[in-house]
Amino acid sequence: MDGRSEFGPVTRSRRRATISSTKGELLKGSNGVSSASASKPGHKRGDSYTKDSAEEARKSSRNDNMNCHKLQESLLSSASGFKNYRGILNWCVVMLVLSNARLFLENLLRYGILVDPIQVVSLFLKDPYSWPAACLVIVSNVFILVALYTERKLAMGTFSEKLGLLIHIINLTVILCFPMLTVLMVPSVTPVGGAFALGSYTILFLKLYSYKDVNRWCRERLQVKARGLSRSLSCPSPPSADGAVHVSYPGNLAFKNLYYFVSAPTLCYELNFPRSQSVRMGFLLRRLFEMVAHILVVFSVVPQWMVPIIQSSMKPLQDMDYSRMIERLLRLAVPNHFLWLIFFYWFFHSSMNFVAELLRFGDREFYRDWWNSESVTYFWQNWNIPVHKWCIRHFYKPLLRKGASKLLSQSAVFFASAFFHEYLVSVPLRMFRLWAFMGMMAQLPLAWFVGRFLRGNYGNAAVWLSLIIGQPIAVLMYVHDYYVINHLEEAADPGAL
Repeated sequence: MDGRSEFGPVTRSRRRATISSTKGELLKGSNGVSSASASKPGHKRGDSYTKDSAEEARKSSRNDNMNCHKLQESLLSSASGFKNYRGILNWCVVMLVLSNARLFLENLLRYGILVDPIQVVSLFLKDPYSWPAACLVIVSNVFILVALYTERKLAMGTFSEKLGLLIHIINLTVILCFPMLTVLMVPSVTPVGGAFALGSYTILFLKLYSYKDVNRWCRERLQVKARGLSRSLSCPSPPSADGAVHVSYPGNLAFKNLYYFVSAPTLCYELNFPRSQSVRMGFLLRRLFEMVAHILVVFSVVPQWMVPIIQSSMKPLQDMDYSRMIERLLRLAVPNHFLWLIFFYWFFHSSMNFVAELLRFGDREFYRDWWNSESVTYFWQNWNIPVHKWCIRHFYKPLLRKGASKLLSQSAVFFASAFFHEYLVSVPLRMFRLWAFMGMMAQLPLAWFVGRFLRGNYGNAAVWLSLIIGQPIAVLMYVHDYYVINHLEEAADPGAL
């Protein structure tokens, strides 16, 4: 019994030694290093793991060499999800710069330098001592004061709502008719000066219309509160977040409040506009530099690039040579679109941000990403946010509330926009051809076609094509008619010789 008890543990210990030695030999055979050597002072346990990982890396490398394909799409395929095309965009910019540089050199070699500062000044003034367009803008203060006086009388109850509405209608009608008659009857008003004056009066018309509506809404709220036995005698205002003093109706009927709205880069009136904390001088100077630089570019490109193309287009238009007409149209499309893009940046970014920074006007959303438009409707809703907000607030939604359908309301908005486009072009040129009006109304079927049949990149390409090609057609039509009326008739008139 004692021998058996002593033999048992000895046998188990020998078995353990045999197993451990076998494992050591196996490890040595597979890794080349024995377990005993791993326990020596000169070796670390991490070395075996490092060698194992290196061996696995070599195996995976051999597998990669054997398998070099996987399931994937080409980068230019939409299914690949790849979106970084910055290099292609830079390539397009470089190609545009090179191609336009060639056209610029070709223009200089053919025509020489055509930019004349005297001609630029003559676009605004015929007589240096007569400034009819500037006088028209100064006279517009009369209509501002009439609107303020009417609103004050309405707030005090001196004028009835019907009488106040009649005065506002007469005032707004005169705002549109008075400058038009002045431009048509005063020969010293140049086309550029007339367009500037009419543009100022159009903006004033939209602003005073909004001023009338908002104050009427405030009076209606007061009447509702009065019937509800409310003690509040003012139109509610948003709470002040920056500690600024906010006004309430009728405290807003002051010269300072109205003239701030007239000067602010917006067409929609509010009693209290969002204001920025301070004026950033660096931002202000950058916008001023951009404004001056872009004006110089415009007055250089028009006589140097556009005028020769337009002059060479007169004979093909008169002869109805369609092939040469199309060729001139495509030549004119590039500088015309270039000027349109400059105008957009100059007006909607540089100028409006400059005025907003100067007045600490907080809402700087003057445009959205219209360049990504996949439909004509999206473009018109996002390229001119002040006009879009005015149309929605004071024209589109009121028509819907009166029972008009969405299609009829949208058509009415396009009709009003077409009227003002024609008003700003035909009156300064002193001729009525309705090219701008028809161009705007043509946006309705174009919007339907693009929205119905084109999607994504195709819709965006259609929008860009309408912008690049549509405007030069209207420019050529107006310039041709203006040339025929003012130059061919004068040449044919014997009394002019």
